[in-house]
Amino acid sequence: MTRIVLVDDHALVRAGVRAELENDFTIVGEAGDVPDAVDVIAREKPDVVVCDVHLPSGTAANVIAGCVERGVTTVFLALSVSDAAEDVIEVIRSGARGYITKATSGDELVDAVKRVATGDAVFSPRLAGFVLDAFSTELETPTADPELDQLTNREQEVMRLLARGYAYKEIARRLTISIKTVESHASAVLRKLQLSNRNELTRWAADRRIL
Repeated sequence: MTRIVLVDDHALVRAGVRAELENDFTIVGEAGDVPDAVDVIAREKPDVVVCDVHLPSGTAANVIAGCVERGVTTVFLALSVSDAAEDVIEVIRSGARGYITKATSGDELVDAVKRVATGDAVFSPRLAGFVLDAFSTELETPTADPELDQLTNREQEVMRLLARGYAYKEIARRLTISIKTVESHASAVLRKLQLSNRNELTRWAADRRIL
């Protein structure tokens, strides 16, 4: 069962979210501020973190950055009362896979967690518009990256999945290739990028916002 950590500075909100999710997922930890969130996530290594955007000691972006610094790879779903464009864009740029508001129904929340756990990006239509507007210029005029350009298309696919924390077996299943082929591509990726391990790869990918 998918393992979840809940991050929100209001205990009553966490209790409500837990009540909505605990029948479908395993809640392995909770936190109310940035340092505690990073510690719990680093210890429990959950599949998904459902995280409030604004916390007493920072933001969801700070939690994500703290996890990257600790070498922890997991999927973040932002859950906030705010639907402000600047909040949405900041969290998504930091690496979150989705952003939904606290007006979302229980069923929609469960569905969102399931979808981000399997690699989908999840937004309400209004919030998706913010993200598309923010990234459209970048998509139309991509900046050349000599390091990334060293990798073949298949190596880039493997690199992104490795950086997100997927096991070789899961990558092989997703790309319909053998585990041995995944291992070969992973070795080539690390060699070409002159990186030593997966944690360094995750930081490299996060710095380029290509997770």
